[in-house]
Amino acid sequence: MPTRYFFSNERHKIDRALVHQWLSESSYWAAGRPRSVQDAAIDASLNYGVWREDSGEQVAYARVVTDSVTFAWLCDVFVLPEVRGLGIGKTLIAGVVADLEPLGLRRTLLATADAHGLYEQYGFAELPVPSQFLARMQP
Repeated sequence: MPTRYFFSNERHKIDRALVHQWLSESSYWAAGRPRSVQDAAIDASLNYGVWREDSGEQVAYARVVTDSVTFAWLCDVFVLPEVRGLGIGKTLIAGVVADLEPLGLRRTLLATADAHGLYEQYGFAELPVPSQFLARMQP
């Protein structure tokens, strides 16, 4: 019998230590992020995950920073390497998009170096006028 997975937006289900390990040790965007910073980010965001039904093991994570009215930023999307290619990323992003849909947000942004095809399936596209967007970066 194939392994089954489920999506949830319940923050208390998030394995904070595991998510911190994934992001601080295995992501290109949050390498070295302190646990205290990750915990604060979780507390200030909407959080999503995918878990194995049989063991309850978390296999994916995403969070959204939003005012819940006009704008959202999808970030920290991570799928455990061992389950990539099984549709877990699709389950995660479909769940996030469905959860945000009732808010009627005008804009949801994200940044990715390698998963454009996944996000495009859910309505994400390149910025229409990228020159209108700026970033203030801290060292």
